[in-house]
Amino acid sequence: MTQIDDGSFDTVLVVDFGAQYAQLIARRVREAHVYSEIVPHTITAAEIAERQPAGIILSGGPKSVHVDGAPALDTDVYDLGIPVLGICYGAQLVARDLGGEVSRTDRGEYGRAELDRVGSGVLLANDEPEQLTVWMSHFDTITQAPEGFAVTGRTPATPAAVMENAERGIFGVQYHPEVVHSQHGQDLLKRFLYDAAKCRPTWTMTSIIEHEVEKVRAQVGSARVICALSGGVDSAVAAALVHKAIGPQLTCVYVDTGLMREGESDQVVETFQRNQGIELQHVRAADRFFDRLAGVLDPEEKRKVIGELFIRIFEEVSGGIDDAKFLVQGTLYPDVIESGTPEAAKIKSHHNVGGLPDDMDFELIEPLRALFKDEVRRVGEELGLPPEIVWRQPFPGPGLGVRIIGEVTLERADLLRKADAIVREEIKRADLERDIWQVFAVLLADVRSVGVMGDERTYGHPIVIRAVTSDDAMTADWARLPYDLLERMSNRIINEVQGINRVAYDITSKPPGTIEWE
Repeated sequence: MTQIDDGSFDTVLVVDFGAQYAQLIARRVREAHVYSEIVPHTITAAEIAERQPAGIILSGGPKSVHVDGAPALDTDVYDLGIPVLGICYGAQLVARDLGGEVSRTDRGEYGRAELDRVGSGVLLANDEPEQLTVWMSHFDTITQAPEGFAVTGRTPATPAAVMENAERGIFGVQYHPEVVHSQHGQDLLKRFLYDAAKCRPTWTMTSIIEHEVEKVRAQVGSARVICALSGGVDSAVAAALVHKAIGPQLTCVYVDTGLMREGESDQVVETFQRNQGIELQHVRAADRFFDRLAGVLDPEEKRKVIGELFIRIFEEVSGGIDDAKFLVQGTLYPDVIESGTPEAAKIKSHHNVGGLPDDMDFELIEPLRALFKDEVRRVGEELGLPPEIVWRQPFPGPGLGVRIIGEVTLERADLLRKADAIVREEIKRADLERDIWQVFAVLLADVRSVGVMGDERTYGHPIVIRAVTSDDAMTADWARLPYDLLERMSNRIINEVQGINRVAYDITSKPPGTIEWE
C-alpha cells in the first residue's frame, strides 16, 4: 500500500468496492490538490484510525447492497470521527448501515438525470442552481435517509439523492460527482474536502518534487544510483527527479534495442546527456536483439527474448558502475493498485526493464510510486523536460517487436518505423497529440495482399493504424479520427513506404480487445 509517510500532506482514503470509479475519484481528489490513496473495502476501522486520514470516500460498486456477499464496510468506521462521503454504492452502504432504507425499485437510473436541490448544506450550498444535471448508475435506490440526516437533493427515482449529517460528518450522494457529466460535481467534492474534512490544498507539483527530492537524498546518502532509461515518460521523469536530488551520483543506461520509433534514440541521448547534463551510457545493441529474434513468431516468446537480453546487457553495463547500490524505477500508482498486492512495485519494475532477476543486488528507488500518469507529466514539465519527452505516448517495453505480427527482422522494423512515423506526424499536424492516448502502426508481416500501383500488380504487406482514447489505459475506446486525416495517412504510407500496399484502421475498443496487438 502506497503511503506518504510525513505530515506535509493531508490524506483522503478512497475505499474501493470493486467498480471502475475508485481511480477516477482518487484523481478528482488530487485535482483539488489533496493527496488520495485507494484502499480495499476489507480495511478495518483500526487500520484507518492508524493512518489518520483527513477524510474517507466510499466509492461506487457493481453489486446491490442486498446481494449475499456484497462488499461491506467495517461499521466502526462511522464512529471514528473522520468525515465520510459515500458515492452511489457507498451512499447506499451509509444509508443501510445507519438505519436508512435502500429499496429495490421497479426501475433504475442510468446516465443523465435531473437533480432538484431541496435544501442546502455542506455538499449543496445555497449558491448552487435549483436543478442540476447529474450522472446516475444504479438500480437500487435510497428511499429513506437515516435518522439525523437531512435530504438536500432528490431525483424522480431517488427520494434521497443527496443526504448529510453535518454534525457527525457523514454524507451520501446517489449520483457520481466525479464524472464530467455531473454538473458542479467537482465543486461538491471540494466542499467535502475543504469544508467537511478541513483538508489543505497542498498536494501540488512543486510540493511533490520537494518531498521526493528529500526522500531520495535520505535514502541514497552518498551511494551511486543507476537508472534504466526506456525512452518513455515514466523512466524519463523518474531519472530527472532523482538527478535533481543527487546530481552526478546518478548514471543512466539506455539500451538501444533497434526496436525504438523513428528518431527516438537520438532524442533520448540529446535530452539527457546534452540538455540535462545527466551521465548516460548509450548501449547500441540492435544486432544482438535481431539475432536473438530470428525465427521467433510467438508473441510471448518475443517478449521473453527481448526482456531476457535486455537484462543481460543491463547487467553487463551496471556491473561496470562502481559502488552502484540503488536502481531507479518509474513505477506509477495505477501499477500498484491494479496488482492489489504488496509486491506491486516489484511486479511493475520488472515490467519496466523487461524483467529484472531476483538476484540483482539493488535497492529500488521509486519516486513516482504515488502518482498517476497525468501527475507524472506535470512533474516532468515542472522539472524542465521538453514536451517531446513529457507528452510522449505510452510505448511497450519490447518496442516495435510486439507491433510486428510475425518474425522480427531489421528490414521489417525499418518498414514499420517509417509507417509509424507518418502516422504520428499526421496526428501532430492535425493537433490531436494530446487528445489521443496512443496512436501507432502495426505491420502484418505474415500477411500479403494484392494491390495495383500504376499499371502493375503488387503483392505487399498491410499496415493497421491503431488510435485510442483513454484516461488510464485500463479501458480504451477507438478514436474517431477524421476521414480526411485517415486518408492522408493511408496515401502517404502507401506512396512513401515501399512494400506496403494496403492500410486498415482498427475500430476495436478495450475490452474486448487490448490496446497493443500482441
